[in-house]
Amino acid sequence: MAATKVGCEHYVRSCLLKAPCCGKFYVCRLCHDAEETHQMDRFKVQEVKCAVCNTIQEAQQICKECEVKFGEYYCDICHLFDKDKKQYHCQPCGICRIGPREKYFHCTKCNLCLGTELKDKHKCVENVSRQNCPVCMEDIHTSRVGAHVLPCGHLLHGTCFDDMLKTGAYRCPLCMHSAFNMKEYWKQMDEEISQTPMPTEYQDSTVKIICNDCQARSTVSFHVLGMKCSSCGSYNTAQDGGLMGTPAANTQTLPEEPDAEQHH
Repeated sequence: MAATKVGCEHYVRSCLLKAPCCGKFYVCRLCHDAEETHQMDRFKVQEVKCAVCNTIQEAQQICKECEVKFGEYYCDICHLFDKDKKQYHCQPCGICRIGPREKYFHCTKCNLCLGTELKDKHKCVENVSRQNCPVCMEDIHTSRVGAHVLPCGHLLHGTCFDDMLKTGAYRCPLCMHSAFNMKEYWKQMDEEISQTPMPTEYQDSTVKIICNDCQARSTVSFHVLGMKCSSCGSYNTAQDGGLMGTPAANTQTLPEEPDAEQHH
């Protein structure tokens, strides 16, 4: 028989899972976790109940009694039943991913599956998906919400990234690196600053900065709208100390400061 389209807001399936923790039946682990004070271990599920004939049986794809298919896709490791979304089970990730498989590869260092377009084109951060999303502080690795890979290599939920942009934020919440290509915005900043001269008493003031994008240290002209990195041209910078009276022309990149204990 064809699959009967029942289920929940999370999955299309024709069975309920018996939670190994409390013995109750739920359509999925997410429904269980929303109702209970504990979490269901999907890997320990052993029994399911057919939503058509109510037969309780060993977890499998087709009902042994009425032969209804519980899900177009079934993984006997994750005990995932769902409609066909080109899912595949990634052994190193330890869970099922939405495919198709040929469009993804598993990065060993990052320890997660990424789109093939990022192969050899992303910055690796070891076990990056095992950290919670820095915006909502919820799990990324097993989340049903797609992850967004930032240029710095850190991850956050795609929806959290969109929400972040709506607020005007443009930096990674973890390392402060620019979250996308800011080249055009930096050009606008150049224009704004050129049209907004500082008061006479500040025109010769300079300040030391550290760039969040390239990590270079510079001494640049002080401006309330922003200080531009002399190395990469980014305005994603942080002031390092107070104002100085050094001539504004002195904008060369400085060598890194020696350790504090070396000063006399």
